[in-house]
Amino acid sequence: MTAPLPTAPAQSYGADADGLICAFHLRPDAPGEQLASAAEALARLGPRLQPEAGFVWLHMNLSHAAAEPWLKAHSGLDESFYETWGQGSRSTRIERDGEALYAVINDVAFDFSFDAGDVATLWMAVKPGLVVTARFHPLRSVDRLRVAVRRGEQLGSSVELLVHLLHDQADELQRIVRSTTDRIDDIEDALLAGRDAHGGRFDLALGRLRRLTVRLQRLLAPEPSALMRTLSRPPAWVSDADRQHLHRASEEFVVVLRDVSALQDRIKLLQDESAARVNEQNNRSLFTLTIVTVLALPINLVSGLFGMNVGGIPLAEDKRGFWIMLAFIAALTGGIAGFAMRGLRRRG
Repeated sequence: MTAPLPTAPAQSYGADADGLICAFHLRPDAPGEQLASAAEALARLGPRLQPEAGFVWLHMNLSHAAAEPWLKAHSGLDESFYETWGQGSRSTRIERDGEALYAVINDVAFDFSFDAGDVATLWMAVKPGLVVTARFHPLRSVDRLRVAVRRGEQLGSSVELLVHLLHDQADELQRIVRSTTDRIDDIEDALLAGRDAHGGRFDLALGRLRRLTVRLQRLLAPEPSALMRTLSRPPAWVSDADRQHLHRASEEFVVVLRDVSALQDRIKLLQDESAARVNEQNNRSLFTLTIVTVLALPINLVSGLFGMNVGGIPLAEDKRGFWIMLAFIAALTGGIAGFAMRGLRRRG
């Protein structure tokens, strides 16, 4: 009897059957408690959590087909949260919708390789007793936050988790700026020293880094208008301390984005320097080609004249005619070369 073939396990995309990557119950005075499943998290959400009871953080994988239906059935979030997933604008922002805060946070992918396309989006909903984060691709900042919570870092409120995530994102952006600066330093040293360290692809490397910084600045910079509206009229459950923490997080982004702008200016200057050196090299090559063309003019002209099949060509019957013409061409070429070198000395 043939044994039945083993059934392949269902693809979980890094999540459980409900699309949940991880869940934590966080309290103000205790380390976070990791919840084993979406069912256990749902049980904690059953009675509405009071501030002293902390909040539940659900981290969802939107690549899983069951994630969105489960959230719509059990999270109690408004439809506007789900509509942001398909919107064209994905700039970083924090907005108020009733008594909830909705945030769109852009971050670099976990396998970030200094490519402009390695920036992905994290959607976040913040309520008094619930925080939901959802993403399609693994992201570095939220993974650092998950590791910190597992190690026992205490977060007193759901807004404090949002602020912690913003700080992690700013730290990640600063790390990218520092690494990009190191790469630009290497290109600048090689460019100024005249070394072809990048195989003649300075412009390609600089262009790639410039696209990266422009995309990071465009996507990771929080929208100031949305943030100011949120800070001026926060939900009633947001404390003054949490509002101050949000304000400090936005100021931290301003400092980092200023470094990104300075980095863009530096890349632009290096691109101009590289273009100037390429133009100088092209001019030298063109000048060399012109000199060779001028030096070859006598032999081309004489060979053209004496190659005509007409009567009366001088020295046609002279046995020494070839050598006489060769000496004439050599003398004429030497004279033109001497004239050109004298002009180059005067210019030098």
